[in-house]
Amino acid sequence: MKAIGADRGFELSEGNLFYEFDKTKPEPKGNELLVKVKAISVNPVDTKIRQAPVEKAPRILGFDAAGVVEATGPDCELFKVGDEVYYSGASFYDGSNEEYQVMDERYVGKKPSNITFTEAASLLLTALTVYEVLF
Repeated sequence: MKAIGADRGFELSEGNLFYEFDKTKPEPKGNELLVKVKAISVNPVDTKIRQAPVEKAPRILGFDAAGVVEATGPDCELFKVGDEVYYSGASFYDGSNEEYQVMDERYVGKKPSNITFTEAASLLLTALTVYEVLF
């Protein structure tokens, strides 16, 4: 499968240091889902992570995503194969700038049927930020 990553942290003034590479498709374990990523968004967390030193290269960025569940780990109870989902990631998982992403089902929500994958991916951190400001 394809992914996009960088070998080190960098400032935008250095240009684009991202590159496409092949990696093995991950397998979900425990309560993880394997999601076929359909849309991603870029938010401030991604810019901070892009600038930080890379512990394991290449680092795959991307926090917010939407897609379709392709497989579930043996302990999953909340989702099934074929469910349309959206989620904000976690720093201990590879980012969403890849074709398939493994994610703990507890970080995932069912995508509303009246919005697109692109709209769903763009809502996550930005909607939470607005909620925190208002309430």
